[in-house]
Amino acid sequence: MSPNQVKTEWESTGTQNLIRYRPSGTYFARFKIGRKPFRKTLKTQSLTTAKLRLGDMLRQHRAKYEAGNALQNGKMTFTQAMRAYLDAVQSNVSLKPASKRYRQMLSNFIVKTWPELKQADIRKINERDCQRWLYQFQQRYAPTVVNNSIGTLRAIFHVAVDAGARFENPAVHLKRVKIRQKHLQLPSREEFERFVKTIETAGAPQSADCAALVKFLAYTGLRISESWFVTWRDVDFQRKQLLVRGGDTGTKNDELRVVPFIPQLEEMLVEMRKQRANEPSTAHVMRVKECQKSMDRAARVVGIHRITHHDLRHLFATVCIENGVDIPTVSRWLGHKDGGALCMKTYGHYREAHSLAQAQRVAF
Repeated sequence: MSPNQVKTEWESTGTQNLIRYRPSGTYFARFKIGRKPFRKTLKTQSLTTAKLRLGDMLRQHRAKYEAGNALQNGKMTFTQAMRAYLDAVQSNVSLKPASKRYRQMLSNFIVKTWPELKQADIRKINERDCQRWLYQFQQRYAPTVVNNSIGTLRAIFHVAVDAGARFENPAVHLKRVKIRQKHLQLPSREEFERFVKTIETAGAPQSADCAALVKFLAYTGLRISESWFVTWRDVDFQRKQLLVRGGDTGTKNDELRVVPFIPQLEEMLVEMRKQRANEPSTAHVMRVKECQKSMDRAARVVGIHRITHHDLRHLFATVCIENGVDIPTVSRWLGHKDGGALCMKTYGHYREAHSLAQAQRVAF
């Protein structure tokens, strides 16, 4: 192949460091770091996507270069290794935005709970230090958070190992915490009504808004983070359904989904819209983002087990299944992507009262 043919296969895009390979239409990043040239595929034929990925790739390689320089100077700090890890996460095109945000949050969480790490020489951190951190950490946080943080810590040290700053990963032997399935202790219909009424009449400035959030979560099965982004434009009164948006505006899986109105939800939203008729379509339906303290107080007053925001999601799913809605349908309403496997595992056994009632229908 002649030099002229090679040149004509590559096309300038007008954007610095971005070129296009004509035969396939794929975009590539072309750049130099420390006098070393790179040409890396961005794995896309979309110019818009390529521009987004280009920045991530440049940050990743510059972080590796800085880490290498730090190593040559005789020291790599934990913060430098963490920065290189996070740049690699950001440039990973297979990760969803929500996953990238979660890894960033866990990295910040590790440094916050182990403040000595920030400027520590990564060569001087040993397995005993990691074990000491884990012992304190797992006393205070949920098993899922602990296990995910262990994975993130290992990944950061792995960056140092790859860079030659360490021979071994001091977090590799940290033991993950066993996750036991939560025993759902959900309120009966009567207890839930009293629970909501107690919140609504508590006398605080936002008592009514807190009660509305509790009912909204229980009637839709939305995650608390999803409820933050619901606006009036997402409420379709004609089709009797709620649009739950993805991306940076809500859902965990970054996709749209539709949740149909149950009668109580429709009644509640219709009344709310009448009272707030002057609000624009962009106004948030829920006026508070959380109400855990109000729920804790109400649970004590009513005499039921403590209820969290996520328990209201469980309540929605359980009531749906008890009323005959099939598990795959409930799974879709909840936004699960496994066809109902998680739903079956979590809600396959109904509440005790319902289970006993169903048993009375069985006869030989």
